[in-house]
Amino acid sequence: MTQAEKPTAPVELVLFDLLTALLDSWTVWNLAAGSEEAGRTWRMAYLELTYGCGAYRPYETLVEESAVSVGLGKDAALRLEEYWPQLRPWPEAIDVLTQLKQRYRLGVVTNCSQRLGLAAAQSAGVAFDVVVTSELAGFYKPDPRPYQLALDTVGVSADRAVFVAGSAYDLFGTAKVGLPTFWHNRVGLAAPAGAPRPVAEMGTLDGLLEKIGR
Repeated sequence: MTQAEKPTAPVELVLFDLLTALLDSWTVWNLAAGSEEAGRTWRMAYLELTYGCGAYRPYETLVEESAVSVGLGKDAALRLEEYWPQLRPWPEAIDVLTQLKQRYRLGVVTNCSQRLGLAAAQSAGVAFDVVVTSELAGFYKPDPRPYQLALDTVGVSADRAVFVAGSAYDLFGTAKVGLPTFWHNRVGLAAPAGAPRPVAEMGTLDGLLEKIGR
Protein backbone atom coordinates (compact mmCIF):
# COMPACT_ATOMS: atom_id res chain seq x y z
CA MET A 1 0.00 0.00 0.00
CA THR A 2 1.40 3.43 -0.89
CA GLN A 3 0.92 6.38 1.43
CA ALA A 4 -1.47 8.04 -1.01
CA GLU A 5 -3.86 5.11 -0.71
CA LYS A 6 -6.57 5.31 1.92
CA PRO A 7 -7.41 2.47 4.30
CA THR A 8 -9.50 -0.22 2.64
CA ALA A 9 -11.01 -1.40 5.94
CA PRO A 10 -12.81 0.54 8.69
CA VAL A 11 -10.35 2.50 10.82
CA GLU A 12 -10.08 1.35 14.44
CA LEU A 13 -6.90 3.08 15.61
CA VAL A 14 -5.45 6.56 15.07
CA LEU A 15 -1.77 6.93 15.92
CA PHE A 16 0.06 10.24 16.23
CA ASP A 17 3.54 11.56 16.31
CA LEU A 18 3.57 13.33 19.67
CA LEU A 19 6.11 16.12 19.81
CA THR A 20 5.27 17.82 16.51
CA ALA A 21 1.88 16.53 15.34
CA LEU A 22 0.07 17.03 18.67
CA LEU A 23 2.29 19.24 20.84
CA ASP A 24 3.95 22.57 20.17
CA SER A 25 7.43 21.45 21.13
CA TRP A 26 8.98 24.10 18.86
CA THR A 27 8.20 26.85 21.37
CA VAL A 28 9.87 24.91 24.19
CA TRP A 29 13.00 24.26 22.11
CA ASN A 30 13.14 27.97 21.21
CA LEU A 31 12.91 28.95 24.87
CA ALA A 32 15.72 26.57 25.78
CA ALA A 33 17.86 27.84 22.89
CA GLY A 34 17.26 31.52 23.60
CA SER A 35 15.68 32.47 20.27
CA GLU A 36 13.52 31.10 17.48
CA GLU A 37 16.44 31.05 15.04
CA ALA A 38 18.72 29.19 17.44
CA GLY A 39 15.90 26.84 18.42
CA ARG A 40 15.10 25.97 14.80
CA THR A 41 18.79 25.35 14.00
CA TRP A 42 19.19 23.11 17.06
CA ARG A 43 15.97 21.25 16.40
CA MET A 44 16.89 20.49 12.81
CA ALA A 45 20.30 19.20 13.91
CA TYR A 46 18.58 17.02 16.50
CA LEU A 47 16.09 15.66 13.94
CA GLU A 48 18.89 14.78 11.52
CA LEU A 49 20.77 12.99 14.30
CA THR A 50 17.68 11.15 15.56
CA TYR A 51 16.31 10.01 12.21
CA GLY A 52 19.74 8.66 11.28
CA CYS A 53 20.23 6.90 14.59
CA GLY A 54 18.39 3.61 14.12
CA ALA A 55 18.92 1.56 17.29
CA TYR A 56 18.07 3.47 20.45
CA ARG A 57 20.63 5.66 22.13
CA PRO A 58 19.49 7.75 25.11
CA TYR A 59 17.25 10.54 23.90
CA GLU A 60 18.77 12.98 26.34
CA THR A 61 22.20 12.22 24.88
CA LEU A 62 21.05 13.03 21.34
CA VAL A 63 19.49 16.28 22.53
CA GLU A 64 22.77 17.25 24.22
CA GLU A 65 24.95 16.23 21.28
CA SER A 66 22.86 18.24 18.84
CA ALA A 67 22.96 21.28 21.14
CA VAL A 68 26.74 21.10 21.31
CA SER A 69 26.99 20.61 17.54
CA VAL A 70 25.28 23.96 16.85
CA GLY A 71 27.22 25.85 19.50
CA LEU A 72 24.59 26.07 22.22
CA GLY A 73 26.43 23.86 24.70
CA LYS A 74 25.20 21.27 27.16
CA ASP A 75 23.29 23.82 29.22
CA ALA A 76 20.68 24.12 26.45
CA ALA A 77 19.78 20.45 26.90
CA LEU A 78 19.39 20.98 30.64
CA ARG A 79 17.13 23.96 29.98
CA LEU A 80 14.99 21.90 27.62
CA GLU A 81 14.25 19.44 30.42
CA GLU A 82 13.51 22.37 32.73
CA TYR A 83 10.97 23.74 30.23
CA TRP A 84 9.53 20.29 29.35
CA PRO A 85 6.48 20.73 31.63
CA GLN A 86 5.53 23.75 29.49
CA LEU A 87 4.73 21.53 26.48
CA ARG A 88 1.24 22.35 25.27
CA PRO A 89 -1.03 20.88 22.58
CA TRP A 90 -1.66 22.83 19.40
CA PRO A 91 -4.77 25.01 19.99
CA GLU A 92 -7.24 22.67 18.26
CA ALA A 93 -5.61 19.39 19.33
CA ILE A 94 -7.64 18.63 22.47
CA ASP A 95 -10.97 19.17 20.71
CA VAL A 96 -9.86 17.01 17.78
CA LEU A 97 -8.62 14.24 20.07
CA THR A 98 -11.83 14.36 22.10
CA GLN A 99 -13.89 13.91 18.92
CA LEU A 100 -11.67 11.09 17.68
CA LYS A 101 -11.83 9.33 21.04
CA GLN A 102 -15.56 8.83 20.59
CA ARG A 103 -14.97 6.65 17.49
CA TYR A 104 -11.43 5.30 17.59
CA ARG A 105 -8.70 4.05 19.86
CA LEU A 106 -5.83 6.53 20.07
CA GLY A 107 -2.09 6.20 20.49
CA VAL A 108 1.24 7.91 20.00
CA VAL A 109 4.57 6.77 18.59
CA THR A 110 7.30 9.18 19.62
CA ASN A 111 11.04 9.55 19.33
CA CYS A 112 11.66 10.11 23.01
CA SER A 113 12.83 8.48 26.20
CA GLN A 114 10.25 6.62 28.25
CA ARG A 115 10.47 9.17 31.06
CA LEU A 116 10.03 12.29 28.93
CA GLY A 117 7.69 10.64 26.42
CA LEU A 118 5.15 9.59 29.05
CA ALA A 119 5.32 13.04 30.64
CA ALA A 120 4.72 14.68 27.26
CA ALA A 121 1.81 12.35 26.47
CA GLN A 122 0.03 13.56 29.59
CA SER A 123 0.18 17.10 28.16
CA ALA A 124 -2.05 16.11 25.24
CA GLY A 125 -5.18 16.15 27.38
CA VAL A 126 -6.58 12.67 26.63
CA ALA A 127 -5.87 9.12 27.81
CA PHE A 128 -4.13 7.19 25.04
CA ASP A 129 -4.66 3.47 24.48
CA VAL A 130 -0.98 3.00 23.67
CA VAL A 131 2.18 5.11 24.02
CA VAL A 132 5.26 3.79 22.26
CA THR A 133 8.55 5.61 22.78
CA SER A 134 11.74 4.91 20.89
CA GLU A 135 13.24 3.69 24.15
CA LEU A 136 10.44 1.16 24.58
CA ALA A 137 10.73 -0.03 20.97
CA GLY A 138 14.53 -0.04 21.03
CA PHE A 139 14.68 1.95 17.78
CA TYR A 140 14.06 5.49 16.59
CA LYS A 141 11.57 6.32 13.89
CA PRO A 142 11.51 6.01 10.93
CA ASP A 143 12.62 2.45 11.65
CA PRO A 144 9.36 0.50 11.19
CA ARG A 145 9.54 -1.26 14.55
CA PRO A 146 8.10 1.53 16.74
CA TYR A 147 5.00 1.81 14.52
CA GLN A 148 4.60 -1.96 14.39
CA LEU A 149 4.92 -2.22 18.17
CA ALA A 150 2.03 0.22 18.61
CA LEU A 151 -0.14 -1.80 16.23
CA ASP A 152 0.77 -5.08 17.90
CA THR A 153 0.17 -3.70 21.39
CA VAL A 154 -3.39 -2.68 20.53
CA GLY A 155 -3.96 -5.69 18.29
CA VAL A 156 -4.92 -3.74 15.19
CA SER A 157 -3.58 -4.38 11.69
CA ALA A 158 -2.07 -1.57 9.63
CA ASP A 159 -5.00 -1.55 7.20
CA ARG A 160 -7.33 -0.67 10.08
CA ALA A 161 -5.19 2.19 11.40
CA VAL A 162 -3.87 5.57 10.29
CA PHE A 163 -0.89 7.62 11.43
CA VAL A 164 -0.69 11.40 11.79
CA ALA A 165 2.88 12.53 11.26
CA GLY A 166 4.50 15.77 12.36
CA SER A 167 7.54 15.23 10.15
CA ALA A 168 7.68 13.81 6.65
CA TYR A 169 10.47 11.50 7.79
CA ASP A 170 7.74 9.40 9.42
CA LEU A 171 6.50 8.58 5.93
CA PHE A 172 9.52 6.38 5.27
CA GLY A 173 8.73 4.19 8.28
CA THR A 174 4.97 4.05 8.01
CA ALA A 175 5.24 3.04 4.34
CA LYS A 176 7.21 -0.03 5.38
CA VAL A 177 4.40 -1.25 7.62
CA GLY A 178 1.60 -0.25 5.21
CA LEU A 179 0.23 2.42 7.56
CA PRO A 180 -1.69 5.20 5.75
CA THR A 181 -0.34 8.54 6.92
CA PHE A 182 -1.58 12.10 7.16
CA TRP A 183 1.09 14.80 7.47
CA HIS A 184 0.34 17.62 9.91
CA ASN A 185 2.95 20.05 8.57
CA ARG A 186 2.35 22.78 11.11
CA VAL A 187 5.54 24.78 10.61
CA GLY A 188 5.87 24.36 6.85
CA LEU A 189 8.78 21.93 6.64
CA ALA A 190 10.01 20.65 3.30
CA ALA A 191 9.65 16.93 2.71
CA PRO A 192 12.97 15.08 2.40
CA ALA A 193 13.94 13.72 -0.99
CA GLY A 194 12.26 10.45 -1.81
CA ALA A 195 9.63 10.63 0.93
CA PRO A 196 6.45 8.69 0.09
CA ARG A 197 3.35 10.78 -0.48
CA PRO A 198 0.96 11.19 2.48
CA VAL A 199 -2.75 10.59 2.18
CA ALA A 200 -3.09 14.33 2.79
CA GLU A 201 -0.94 17.23 4.01
CA MET A 202 -2.54 19.64 6.50
CA GLY A 203 -1.51 22.89 8.16
CA THR A 204 -3.70 22.20 11.20
CA LEU A 205 -5.53 19.25 12.77
CA ASP A 206 -8.92 20.80 12.03
CA GLY A 207 -11.11 18.50 9.99
CA LEU A 208 -9.03 15.40 10.73
CA LEU A 209 -12.07 13.43 11.88
CA GLU A 210 -13.82 14.05 8.57
CA LYS A 211 -10.68 13.24 6.55
CA ILE A 212 -10.25 9.89 8.31
CA GLY A 213 -13.91 9.03 7.89
CA ARG A 214 -13.98 9.58 4.13
